[in-house]
Amino acid sequence: MDINMSFEEYLESKKIDITAFQKAEPKLFADWQKLFLSIHPDSFTAQKKFLINPIRRRFQLT
Repeated sequence: MDINMSFEEYLESKKIDITAFQKAEPKLFADWQKLFLSIHPDSFTAQKKFLINPIRRRFQLT
């Protein structure tokens, strides 16, 4: 993954609807965004591996 990838680009790459996620879970969105900006995208994926799929299912990008 590109180290210069934005959090929004990352969510799109994971097929997550950014607007729906941010609106429904603002605190979680902000927490994830803060963490994403402080570590490498691959490390973020490793840390959130089992949490990304449930979020993707709830906020699937169409």
